[in-house]
Formats: sequence, C-alpha cells, structure tokens
Amino acid sequence: MADRKKRRSFEKGHSRKFLVVVDETPECERALAFAACRADHTGGGLALLYVVEPGDFQHWLGVEEVAREEGISKAKAVFRLFGRKLKKLGFEKMQPEEIIREGNMAEEILALIETDADIAILVLGASKDPSGPGPLVSLLAAGKYTAEFPIPITIVPGTLTDGEIRALA
Repeated sequence: MADRKKRRSFEKGHSRKFLVVVDETPECERALAFAACRADHTGGGLALLYVVEPGDFQHWLGVEEVAREEGISKAKAVFRLFGRKLKKLGFEKMQPEEIIREGNMAEEILALIETDADIAILVLGASKDPSGPGPLVSLLAAGKYTAEFPIPITIVPGTLTDGEIRALA
C-alpha cells in the first residue's frame, strides 16, 4: 500500500486523470458530465473505461470469440456516444483516453488504476432507482473493495442536472 501512496503523489510530470467506467445507463452520463467538468476546471485528463465481462462460453470457443468481438464493438459504440455527449456538453476539444478491458469489472478497474499512476479519481454515477445506487457503486463504494480502494471515489447522484453539475464541479 505504501508504494501506491508514493506513486500517486502527483509530483512534476504527472497529470491527474478522472476515470469513468462507461456503459449505457443514465447515471453514467451524470458521471461523465461531472468528470469532464472537473477535468476541464483542473487541467486534468479524462479516461473512459469499458469492461467486456467474460461470458460462460469456455467450452464453445467459437461462441466465446463472437461474444468477445460483439463486446468490443459495443464498447466502441459507447465511446462514440459519449464523444457526442461531451460535444453536447461543450467539451468539443476534450479527447478522452478510451480503454477497453476484458474480465471481471472490479478486478479490471483495480488493475487499470495500478498500471496508470495518473488516474487519481474514479467517478461513478448513482442510479435514481429507489432500489439502490447501482451494482458498481454498491460494489466499489460500499462493498468489499471500499476499505482498501487505492484512490478516492466520487459518486455523482443521478438526479443532478447539467447546470447543477457545472456549479459543483
């Protein structure tokens, strides 16, 4: 753990990146808006992560490969969608880093944070659904990973408007 703290000191040569795990949920749009505003206001960068989770097709290699390719195609489509959303929010010049990983969601998020010392804050959107904030927020912010998570997690309420996000960021 000491190595992680030392790596993330953000001395000269490091730029702070805001990491957003992207999918097609409305709360993810709120996380993107907040992270883009914070990156813009602080001179930081924006990294978008899409995780293709493995299917249960290990015994069907052809099916597994097709599912993998579909996951990668979906990730690229989500990146294009969020690129348009950034432009709509007024961040035409922002060029987020687009990262596709394959594996377990939580493990891939942690692995990316471990390998990229510039990632300083994970930004997640909380669902408006009364049943809870969503599986990723529950897992990372209130689950088994919470106590030892290597960077701060910002949770953006799904009910915030673009104007409210701009005022907060």
